[in-house]
Amino acid sequence: MPTTPPLTESPPAAVARPRRFDWWQALVRVLSSIEAVRDGRAMYVLLAAFCGAGLATASAMASFGRGQLPWAIGQGAAALFILFYGANAAGLLLMDRAMGRPPRDVADAIVDALGIGHRVLLALATMLLLALCLAGGLLGLYWLSGLPGIGPWLFVLVVPVTVLIIGLAALAAVAVVAPLTGPTVWAGAPSRQAVRTLLRLVRERLLHAAVLVGALSLATGVVGAATSAMVLLGGRVMAEASVFMLGVDIPPEALMAGLFGRTVQIANVAAVPAKALGYISAATVGGGMVFALALVLPTLVYLRGVCEVYLALRAAEAEH
Repeated sequence: MPTTPPLTESPPAAVARPRRFDWWQALVRVLSSIEAVRDGRAMYVLLAAFCGAGLATASAMASFGRGQLPWAIGQGAAALFILFYGANAAGLLLMDRAMGRPPRDVADAIVDALGIGHRVLLALATMLLLALCLAGGLLGLYWLSGLPGIGPWLFVLVVPVTVLIIGLAALAAVAVVAPLTGPTVWAGAPSRQAVRTLLRLVRERLLHAAVLVGALSLATGVVGAATSAMVLLGGRVMAEASVFMLGVDIPPEALMAGLFGRTVQIANVAAVPAKALGYISAATVGGGMVFALALVLPTLVYLRGVCEVYLALRAAEAEH
């Protein structure tokens, strides 16, 4: 009599495990943002924005000193406008590099920045509104803690809850919202999608974002320190050599003021030789150009770095 073979259970299907976050590749991408100092187009846009914003700020301060408050307000607003949209234009150019897209022209980047800058503002305003709602909820918990009877018992839970929520909210603002709102929009997301992306990164990638943004801050600080050291060393040698070669009787520090974004305040103009005044003015203008360039280099690294942080986090999401 034929016997039926015993039933055997089929082996369970292998469960696909999510891949671990590739810290090494992400850190390499972030640290490679130092190469942004070689991006001539982004440097040109950012340098023009800094110079334009600086001139508008100086005009606003002069108007305020003359008591022309409406002009001062308008020129101050113009400085913020130039700086904000100039940074967005440079961010678009750097995002093109980071994503491997064909680089757009400078004029196209400026036009595109004018068209999408409001998305960044709307996304930031929405996140601020959510933060205010969260703060309102915490204030409600404190109000409940003030009720007689159950207040002290409830406060036992309110203390750890508020500490954790406030700490995580501050970390999310520093590690995700502030640095990654711009790159989210520069990558092509509209305002609503940008807000959803930021919330998802806060919920799922807060630790990763904090570590990568910290590494980017370290790289930016190194570039800024190196740039400052070169400016200080070169400026001191330039000032000493200029006083000796030009034969002007002025302190070398007077020729270095522009390197720090300052102008020389001469209390007694009559005591300064007329020949020296022209050299002081020329050195102030030339030093201001070096000062603007010294600000642009670390800013370029930071903008390219936040683009790399965003792309690394999105690549990790796509793998999962």
